[in-house]
Amino acid sequence: MEEVTIRTIAQRANVSHTTVSRALNDSPLVKAATKQKIRQLADELGYVPNLNAKGLVEQHSFLIGVFFSDLDTGTSPSFLVDVIKRARNFLPKGYSLSLDSVESLSASGNVSRHQFDGAIVVSQSKDDDAFIETLIQRHLPVVVLNRIIARNDVFNFATNEYLGAKKILEYAIRMGHRRFGLIGGAASFVSAGDRQRGFADVIRDNGAETRSEWQREGNYLPESGYQAMRQILSAAETPTCVFATNDDMAAGAVRACQDLGYKVPADISIIGYDDMSYSKYLVPRLTTVRKPTDDLVQEGVSALTQLLNDPTMSPVQKVVEPTLIVRDSVKDLRE
Repeated sequence: MEEVTIRTIAQRANVSHTTVSRALNDSPLVKAATKQKIRQLADELGYVPNLNAKGLVEQHSFLIGVFFSDLDTGTSPSFLVDVIKRARNFLPKGYSLSLDSVESLSASGNVSRHQFDGAIVVSQSKDDDAFIETLIQRHLPVVVLNRIIARNDVFNFATNEYLGAKKILEYAIRMGHRRFGLIGGAASFVSAGDRQRGFADVIRDNGAETRSEWQREGNYLPESGYQAMRQILSAAETPTCVFATNDDMAAGAVRACQDLGYKVPADISIIGYDDMSYSKYLVPRLTTVRKPTDDLVQEGVSALTQLLNDPTMSPVQKVVEPTLIVRDSVKDLRE
């Protein structure tokens, strides 16, 4: 039986083999009706794509690099898994993901146009800028997620972290709280700085109170939230509400309260950030800020998919507004 190839389908459909290739890879450059016609014909003829041969012919690896700032410290495992799951769901069929850290690849310099068809950089730190520049210099289609970057030649999708922190702190103020603690994130991460600035500005603008002994630095991991909360609770006086700048640290903080005999929120309120999938199952259910990770990843993968088909596309930058999620971890202190 004769092997069915892209050229076989092209002859039957009376289109170019390039159009067939684009249609089978769900390219936005091909009309929906044409895609449907070509896919139906491919099914009828029993076409089976040979990804290895296709990669050799087109010099494609069918591999997308997903690079986080640092996988060892600072990047929450919950956030990492969330991004990877979403990216896999949104990628075109036939593509795979390769996960690594900017830190390790910056040290080795081991990234090339032949290894990857494209790259998604989930950036937390300005230290990633040199790595992003390297990808661009090597003509690799690249999308930067999570952090607003100071350049306009790259697709960039991020959240307004400062606004998210302001929203949740202003909610706590409306609930009658005036004494606040803080568990900060990884010092080198831009998100940590933005969230802490939001905290400080709301405290100042509303005449609320915070003290040095009520502020501790974590690293976005649950254990650091646990230890930081124990330190805050050891102070002579305690705040009425503690802002843990991500949900993983908030979960650790809630556990520390329970271990030390404090009830949340009866004795102390705790607020988080990110709205990770488990946050609504904590006891109490966590009041937090929803960071629209799904939307960011979907837009990033969509932009990268278009770049793979048309490298001349004009980049866009989009900053998404986060959403306050009110649950059960903040006590109402209003009289």
